[in-house]
Amino acid sequence: MSLFDHKVSDLHELLHKKELKVSDLVDASYKRIAEVEDKVQAFLTLDEERARQAAKALDDNLDATKGLLYGMPIGVKDNIVTKGLRTTCASKILENFDPIYDATVVQKLQQAETVTIGKLNMDEFAMGSSNENSRFQKTRNPWNLDRVPGGSSGGSAASVAAGEVLFSLGSDTGGSIRQPAAFCGVVGMKPTYGRVSRFGLVAFASSLDQIGPITRTVEDNAYLLQAISGLDPMDSTSANVDVPNFAGALTGDVKGLKIAVPKEYLGEGVQESVRQSVLDALKVLEGLGAVWEEVSLPHSKYALAAYYLISSSEASANLARFDGVRYGYRTPDAENLLDLYKKTRAEGFGDEVKRRIMLGTFALSSGYYDAYYKKAQKVRTLIKQDFEQVFEKYDVIIGPTTPTPAFKIGEKIDDPLTMYVNDILTIPMNLAGVPGISVPCGFDGGLPLGLQIIGKHFDEATIYRVAHAFEQATDHHKKKPQL
Repeated sequence: MSLFDHKVSDLHELLHKKELKVSDLVDASYKRIAEVEDKVQAFLTLDEERARQAAKALDDNLDATKGLLYGMPIGVKDNIVTKGLRTTCASKILENFDPIYDATVVQKLQQAETVTIGKLNMDEFAMGSSNENSRFQKTRNPWNLDRVPGGSSGGSAASVAAGEVLFSLGSDTGGSIRQPAAFCGVVGMKPTYGRVSRFGLVAFASSLDQIGPITRTVEDNAYLLQAISGLDPMDSTSANVDVPNFAGALTGDVKGLKIAVPKEYLGEGVQESVRQSVLDALKVLEGLGAVWEEVSLPHSKYALAAYYLISSSEASANLARFDGVRYGYRTPDAENLLDLYKKTRAEGFGDEVKRRIMLGTFALSSGYYDAYYKKAQKVRTLIKQDFEQVFEKYDVIIGPTTPTPAFKIGEKIDDPLTMYVNDILTIPMNLAGVPGISVPCGFDGGLPLGLQIIGKHFDEATIYRVAHAFEQATDHHKKKPQL
């Protein structure tokens, strides 16, 4: 069987009718990986032996009380720690790191009784927009193997698009779930900051990072977010808010819904095909009874600069722990302690990680802190206020996820500034802490395009309602790459 052809709810029903076993799902996943992984290269580590053992145990335990995710094969981004399963962050400095505990989201997946298939490739320490910054391999876009899958959760998006797993977990600091979801033609949700625990997520920028689900359909996405959400005493930034029934919001009814469309998101730099796909999507939603108006988010133009100062500053502090003393790579030829630090970090980190550590260290240094880091935080507040003002009158904000479809591998890797601009439409949501989803909304030259739907703090339910209504009225999500 192909995992491509079924939603989670369909597979759940087949399991309970005894027409399918968990072992069959796991077999299908590894069979597909054997067929296409040499082309896509989404996985860094497979956990086949334990996955098959888990599947056998689940087959023996199936009863009517089991939840929807029971026995479903999943991939996990390689910056989310997994006990006894190598976690590298796609970096030489952690290439042999074997965690002794599970991240909270991994524990929640175990409670939901999913089966972890393996760990997925990414940009090193989640720093990148193309997956080309991985120490180990370049993941390729299943729609066109000469194109990037996006980043940093490129492996997570590509594995779902290629049908290797039903769904995956990614992390989003400035668009790292939504951008690769758009490039790979799948559904990617960045929840509200604090909705999902960050305990066990290797930190890049702690005030921006969020774990979220990447799936083939909006319905599957809602089920997976439901499973991983909730207050966690191990994470002080985890929010004490109720977790609604996200799947219950998928009514298909958007009559009277008020949509804001920021003029800044359809302006300069956004390719015409992308702009047109968003306008076409708005017509679909209008036909379903929603109304939309153009608005302005005036401080969006400063988001990119503010983001790279804040995220690099936090990365500089967070990555100081990788020093060759306690865990991870250690240089073999240090002469003294200072030499150990310098050589370990010089040899262990890649170019992009070093670039951001240096930028962040500079922004936090004496004499520059007020001029750069503090000013960026003030701009962040203005961006958050822009969103709050728009949400006083509107239910959701809609725009493109990315300014262009997936670009060619190697096309932008030598030009960091051009690469950074690729996240210009996703970064403001991380700065404001609001949730956003990317859903497929069209194609350009055979490459998928993404529609971004943004909501109020902790109002993922409305985002899902709009995304599901749009998905049901179109067939973009039904198309599959021909690998």
